[in-house]
Amino acid sequence: MKTLICQQPNTIEYIERDIPELKADEALLKIRAVGICGTDIHAFAGRQPFFSYPRVLGHEICGVVEQTGSACLRVKKGQRYSVIPCIPCGICPACQEGKTNCCENVSLYGVHQDGGFSEFLAVREENLVELPSDLSDNAGALVECFAIGAHAVRRADIAPQQNVLVVGAGPIGLAVAAIAKAKGSRVVVADIDAGRRQQIVEKLGVPTLDPTSENYPEELKHCFDGQLACTLLDATGNKHSMSRSVDLIRHGGKIVFVRLYIGELVLDDPTFHKKETTLLASRNATREDFECVINFMAAGVLPEQLMVNKEYDFYQIGHRYKEDVVENKSLVKGIIKF
Repeated sequence: MKTLICQQPNTIEYIERDIPELKADEALLKIRAVGICGTDIHAFAGRQPFFSYPRVLGHEICGVVEQTGSACLRVKKGQRYSVIPCIPCGICPACQEGKTNCCENVSLYGVHQDGGFSEFLAVREENLVELPSDLSDNAGALVECFAIGAHAVRRADIAPQQNVLVVGAGPIGLAVAAIAKAKGSRVVVADIDAGRRQQIVEKLGVPTLDPTSENYPEELKHCFDGQLACTLLDATGNKHSMSRSVDLIRHGGKIVFVRLYIGELVLDDPTFHKKETTLLASRNATREDFECVINFMAAGVLPEQLMVNKEYDFYQIGHRYKEDVVENKSLVKGIIKF
């Protein structure tokens, strides 16, 4: 099989490999589409923490089962599936509580072990989520990205008509905003990029704000009938943005950090305390989040056009990955098609 492998930072190339042999609890997936995540860009550039090379990237995966292991009981040959990339240990306290997304020893396809930038991949049966026949391959590849947003919204315990501010309009922020809106909240999205703000208005139909505006907090209040946000979900991974979040929530409000900043954050403690702030982190997603997204997609609430703005051919993208993906400033979400 043909495989696209990142040998070391700034080096990605095609190699030929044997089709993987299956363990008893695995299915052989013929890859149909893979979403390109920020992880796949940062790993290529050598900026991804806890990463080792060489590595086959790709953890936003849609594929068809070609073969099943002897212990597989649920998955069916010829059926399409989305892949939950997190492989939990099953024995740590988090796993025992069902929080497999934050397993102490978690491994991810495409990050800690080889992923979907390949014609075939052996995947644990437990990590496969069946896709309805009316969803496209692209949609199947997008489920994981939307599931990250769904998990963050579930962590936030958002109620209908609640005032929700989403900061950051990249793919994860877009997923968070779309899921929050689908669950009935009043959503405002803040991003420094005017083009992304326009995309949010056109494709999601929610108000947007420029967080660099001098009147940002007052403009936010205007959107929410004189109030600050009840819940703020920050999907920037930006230190300044995350540190400022406590100033943008009302008293009794909640903050959820969805993306990671590598380093220390400082929050103003008097403000944090007087608002009796609830602060949460959100990491990865679970089967429940994948199924939530698939149900929303099947209902037409999360069309792939919300996110995808570029498609690539698997057999060509390896020759121009740096130019067409890593250095492509207009890229919101790309899909590699097989």
